[in-house]
Amino acid sequence: MKVLKTRNDGIEIIKLESTDDLQPYLTSFTEAYLDIFSGAPYFELFYTHEAQQILETNIQAEDHITLLALDKASNQGDKVIGIGFAVPLRARPDVGRQLRGLIPIDHTFYLAELGIRPEYRRRGLGRELTLMRLEHISPDRFNHVVLRTSIEQDASQKMYAHLGFSDMGVYSEVTSRKLDGNIKTDHRLFLSRLIQTPH
Repeated sequence: MKVLKTRNDGIEIIKLESTDDLQPYLTSFTEAYLDIFSGAPYFELFYTHEAQQILETNIQAEDHITLLALDKASNQGDKVIGIGFAVPLRARPDVGRQLRGLIPIDHTFYLAELGIRPEYRRRGLGRELTLMRLEHISPDRFNHVVLRTSIEQDASQKMYAHLGFSDMGVYSEVTSRKLDGNIKTDHRLFLSRLIQTPH
């Protein structure tokens, strides 16, 4: 585990480097994941074991980037309040299959989960976690980065546009279990940008 930043508001951003780093944060991560994705705009139902599996799968991927934002001032100890994951696109063949022929799969990174607990939103954490993930991608090995976001014009699309992402013209259907128990298909838009090499 590596501390990347300690903010003035008591929020610390850490990078988990291996499965050995998981244990102290697993319970709090799971609570955060369920809290983030059960609320607006997602309204998705996940079970504890599913959230834990998502974290474990991400951290086992070669070259993964696993960031957690912690509220160090919380009376709950190191409370996980935000997450930001990224992996090489080849580690997510379900996503890469949809982009084959459009971008170089082996040289593309995928920004996967990004989420902030509702009461911590509008503090710049989503932007900060996105920038930190971009900074940790090796420009010597990867030249593209992609992500999926809702087709709805919302704050996240504005943030990504401001960070240099553009619409690829590729849409994806993501099936998820909603809080009411129904299975629903959401439409997502792929955004991409080039990874800038240091000068």
